[in-house]
Amino acid sequence: MPLLRFSALLASFTIALPAMLAAAAPAATRPNLLVIQTDEHNFRTLGAYRALLPPEQAYIWGDGVKVDTPNIDWIAKHGAIADRFYATSPVCTPSRAALMTGRYPQNTGAIQNDLPLRDDMVTFAEVLRRQGYATGYAGKWHLDGDARPGFAPARKFGWEENRYMFNRGHYKKLIEDENGPRVGPVDARGVPSYALDGADAKTFTTDFLADRTIDFIRRHKDAPFCWQVSFPDPHGPNTVRAPYDTMFRHLDFKQPKSAQSPGKNLPAYAATLAGVFNQNQMALYFGMVKCLDDNVGRILAALRESGVLGRTFIVFTSDHGDLCGEHGRDNKGVPMEASSRIPFLLHAPGVVPPGTVVRQALGNVDFKPTILALMGIANPPGDEGRDASALFRTGRAPADWTDLSFIRIGGGPRRAAAAEAGEATAEGAGWLGTFARDYKFIVAPGAGPSLFDLANDPDELTNLVASPAHRATVRRLANALSGYAQRFGDPLLASPRVKADLAWAMSASADYTGPAEAAPPAAKAKRKSKQP
Repeated sequence: MPLLRFSALLASFTIALPAMLAAAAPAATRPNLLVIQTDEHNFRTLGAYRALLPPEQAYIWGDGVKVDTPNIDWIAKHGAIADRFYATSPVCTPSRAALMTGRYPQNTGAIQNDLPLRDDMVTFAEVLRRQGYATGYAGKWHLDGDARPGFAPARKFGWEENRYMFNRGHYKKLIEDENGPRVGPVDARGVPSYALDGADAKTFTTDFLADRTIDFIRRHKDAPFCWQVSFPDPHGPNTVRAPYDTMFRHLDFKQPKSAQSPGKNLPAYAATLAGVFNQNQMALYFGMVKCLDDNVGRILAALRESGVLGRTFIVFTSDHGDLCGEHGRDNKGVPMEASSRIPFLLHAPGVVPPGTVVRQALGNVDFKPTILALMGIANPPGDEGRDASALFRTGRAPADWTDLSFIRIGGGPRRAAAAEAGEATAEGAGWLGTFARDYKFIVAPGAGPSLFDLANDPDELTNLVASPAHRATVRRLANALSGYAQRFGDPLLASPRVKADLAWAMSASADYTGPAEAAPPAAKAKRKSKQP
């Protein structure tokens, strides 16, 4: 055999060997993976996150106003909590694409809502399926284009059991008969509806999906499995079954502090809007969160009863946040913390020490390489996210770690029509930024640059981009952002304004001379959308 051919075969065998060994390992020594994902979830609603915050940040809706989440908090107590975990793109489709593939949204085909994931994308589920894992998915998918609800998409991306996967929608009642699962209520045209329609503990979507999760766990307790349940709540419409619909009506919700100030030098994507704060909507949002927590408790109980809790990695996260009245806004799509910062909790027995707090800035593009490394599974090349497994194993950053995460939105083939002030950035012109633990720097095609000092201004009310005292910080973060955009082909780098603002930010010039920006109109904050 020619030497070159032998060398190629040897190299191929060396690459394949870890996967072969993993597939041959006994089921009892291979960890299961359970991913629990919510939709549009404000991180402050979880007790584990409130515990890391000062009181004025933990209770932004009023002194002591909270929803208790003991079951979700259990995951953090017995594993790790990532304090600064961000949606790589804080809107449904691109965020989910980044989580699945370990690639930035612009390189997945799913750069904005309702665009399908490219056929050649290899998800973490596909990697585990190739290793002999039983895989399955239930709940909202939002990576198969426009289909709604779109049960059981033909393209599985590694999720072998996808009977209960649906592409789009925030339906409140699901039922199943001999023809399979479907949305319970329909409107006058026969179109599936978001109506609550008497949903109960068996048919309310959160309960329905938790039941399917429990069934999968019981059926696959003797073999390594990977299951993801993607709950559509607490995304709007803010409706929830009894008794959760009245559970928090007694609370006196206050408008967050960030909605009560116009701020200083804020660009449109960060501007405070003249929103009307709705206490009843917040009470129902809390009810959805409480229902989620109770169902997480049921899933944890099923893991215990099946004898697999001690060898199951459990991830709790969301696709993006919800402003819930901060800055006079609801929903997501902007770079502010409540929109972009999301929960990330990880139970990994024997690998991640209980009580670990990861304080570095991470994005969900980092999830795939990190979770596979923690599971000891060989990951094929092509990921663009970072392997942060060392942070979770030790709670400390390696010597060569750079505490920066790149967050972006927009730049897709579609452009939003004129929208309310600041909201066009979500699916239209967009923005991109470098997020660190204590600072975030942002540029945008249609608005001025910004720098926020998260340590001293956690409400993000003062734009410090032109502050001489912060010039070095701006330059450092801008250089990193430019490097990211060039390396990973971010389409927003083609914007003349983004180019000009980055050039100034990286330069030695002290004075910002960007184009004048029109003040945003005093628009009402966008209310909870009924669209995905």
